[in-house]
Amino acid sequence: MSSIGERLRAPISRFGSATVLIVGDVMLDQFVVGRVSRISPEAPVPVVMYERDEYRVGGAANVANNVRALGGRAELVGLTGTDGASARLRMLLEQRGIGTAGLVSA
Repeated sequence: MSSIGERLRAPISRFGSATVLIVGDVMLDQFVVGRVSRISPEAPVPVVMYERDEYRVGGAANVANNVRALGGRAELVGLTGTDGASARLRMLLEQRGIGTAGLVSA
């Protein structure tokens, strides 16, 4: 009897020749990175000393990113805005080799 790992290797090895169409909500995830210096006396929340922002593709765009990480081609269909976040999202997708022709700005 084969292990789960052995059964997964075959389909994953074929990802390199696959093109996957992903349709869904695309989003840009923003992470605020910093150090917690103390807890606020006004409310039980941390006071963060801001260091930087990090941006990652999210939602359906993250699924497309995972397809690329497995070696497949990813074509993405979805709606975006017309703001700076949308431009950053498109840039991140293009850097990862993810097709953006199916993204509609509205």
